[in-house]
Amino acid sequence: MKLVRSLKFVGKALLCAGALRLALAFVTAAPGTAAQAAAQLEERKLPMRFSWVACEPNCRGWISAVGIVTSDTPKDFDEFARGRQLSGAAVVLDSSGGSVNDAIAVGRRWRKLGLRTTVGSTIQVPTASGPQAAIAPQAYCESMCVFLLLAGSVRYVPEGAHVRVHQIWMGDRADDARAASYTAQDMMIVERDIGRLAKFTFDMGGTGDLLSLALNVPPWENLHELSRQELVLTNLITTEAVAELLPPLDTAPAAVAALKSKPLQERVASEVPLAPAMLLPVAAKQAPTKTADASLPTGGQAAAAAPQR
Repeated sequence: MKLVRSLKFVGKALLCAGALRLALAFVTAAPGTAAQAAAQLEERKLPMRFSWVACEPNCRGWISAVGIVTSDTPKDFDEFARGRQLSGAAVVLDSSGGSVNDAIAVGRRWRKLGLRTTVGSTIQVPTASGPQAAIAPQAYCESMCVFLLLAGSVRYVPEGAHVRVHQIWMGDRADDARAASYTAQDMMIVERDIGRLAKFTFDMGGTGDLLSLALNVPPWENLHELSRQELVLTNLITTEAVAELLPPLDTAPAAVAALKSKPLQERVASEVPLAPAMLLPVAAKQAPTKTADASLPTGGQAAAAAPQR
């Protein structure tokens, strides 16, 4: 019996430190942040894990989604969501991709719930009142993670976040794609999943530019990091106002609605008062990573884990 494998978007990740405060403002990194970043880097190599991060009284909180999308991820998210009021909540992504079809399934669940999406990693920041949860903006959303980002009803990408794309490929042969052999069945799977991904992209409000940028980068080349202009062109950014991602609990609905009614270019600064910002120094930009680094078995009937570089 032939094994039908699902395609995967996968990529290598490097995690830098930083912080986005609960009060929705960027803050400087604190001692211990580097250790937290290292721990997050290890988590990104594991199957995706969901956790709820509370930030009262400053905001409602957010969902931390860290790791690779596997065949278990849709079920894991359903179990996480059971009994929780997640409608309209924010998802903070730190992922190097994973299974195409399973990510599409999760993305459709998120859109149905009206979840908002961003890129970052949850860390703890020391404050005068004790440790508080914060979001480090210099995280990575690569490969199929980019399409999970697209699933958000509101999409915010902070400065310092890295959003990278490349082609879909057979996950078990992405490590040395040019030397591998492919059958007609393999080509059928590739074309089938490209069609599914295209439909998902347009259903979520993305543009053909996103597909074009991704499908032009083979797995033996560096991932393409989307510029700020490309993030807007592909509709991966719908707002520059942090308050639309994580509106303060005391923000009147009308104030946030007024932000949404304005064109993106006019919403660079929020009209909702925010706490004073202490800007995070942006770390030096890392060189683009190679594709196919963190392959895991995904998409239903996958067998043993693919080798890692």
